[in-house]
Amino acid sequence: MPSVDISRSRFRLADDHLIVLCELAAGNEVPEDLATARKELVDSGLINPGGELVHSLLPLLKTVLNPGVVISLEAAGRQGDLRHGMLIGEDHVVAHEAWPGEAEAEYSCVQPTMLVWKLADMVNLQQPRVSPATPLSVLETTVGTVEAGFAGLEGAALASSGEEERDLVHRSITTGGTLAEPSATHLAELICEVRSSWRMTAAWRGTSGEQAGVSARGFAVWDCGPLGYWLRELPEEPVPAERITPTSPFRLVRVDAKTIWTRITELLPDQAEIRSAAPGA
Repeated sequence: MPSVDISRSRFRLADDHLIVLCELAAGNEVPEDLATARKELVDSGLINPGGELVHSLLPLLKTVLNPGVVISLEAAGRQGDLRHGMLIGEDHVVAHEAWPGEAEAEYSCVQPTMLVWKLADMVNLQQPRVSPATPLSVLETTVGTVEAGFAGLEGAALASSGEEERDLVHRSITTGGTLAEPSATHLAELICEVRSSWRMTAAWRGTSGEQAGVSARGFAVWDCGPLGYWLRELPEEPVPAERITPTSPFRLVRVDAKTIWTRITELLPDQAEIRSAAPGA
C-alpha cells in the first residue's frame, strides 16, 4: 500500500502508483487496469476521489515528469536486485530507494547540496575503512569466468561452512582453466565476500555532433566487505548488455572509499552540462 510521511515529505509508492499519479498530474485518464492502484492512492489520502493530488506531491511529480538528469543505481546482492536512483529537475531533486522484497520504493526530495552525500549513502559508502590485507590489487579475467564463480556461489547456498563455500566457488572458476593462481583463489574470496555489486549511471540530454541525443557516464563497484572496494574497470560503464559476452575482458582494481566518493562527484554533469540538460532547454 502507498503511504506518506508528512513530517519529512517521504512517499512509499509502487510503480503502478507512480504511473497513476503521473497520468493524473498530466491531466490524463487513468487506464482501467490501474484502477486498483488508484483506489489504494485514494485510500491512503494521496489523491481525493475526484483525482486531485495532495499539494505535497507536486514537487515530486514535477520532477518525475520532466527530469533534466537521471541517475540510476542498480545493485545486486544476496537479497536480490534492487534499483535506486535520483532525478534532478529544474527546481527539485528527488531520490528513490527500493527495499528488498517490497513492491514500494521510498521517494523523497533532497537538498541539492546533499546530492553526493545521498548517493554515497545509497551504496553504503563507509569511510574510513581499514586497508584490507589482500595479495592482489588488480584482478583480470573474463566475464565468463566471473559468471561461473557467481553460479558456483548460488550452488553453494547449502554449504556447511565458509570454507566449503569458497571451495565450491573456486572449483567453478577453475573448471575452464582460464585463470591461474593466485588470481583464481583471490577471485573466489572476493565473490564469497561480495556484499553488493552495483553500477551507477548518470544520463542527461546532450548532443552528438550537431544532433540532439543523450549523454551518459557511469562506473561499477564491488563492495567486498573485509576485502574492500573494487572498481570494475572492464567492462567499462556505461556499456549495453548485448555488447558483453563470456569472452569479454573483466578487470577489477582495489580502491578506497575516497576514490569512490570522487567517482560519484565526477559522475554528475558540470554546470554547462546541467544548463543544457535543463527541462525545456
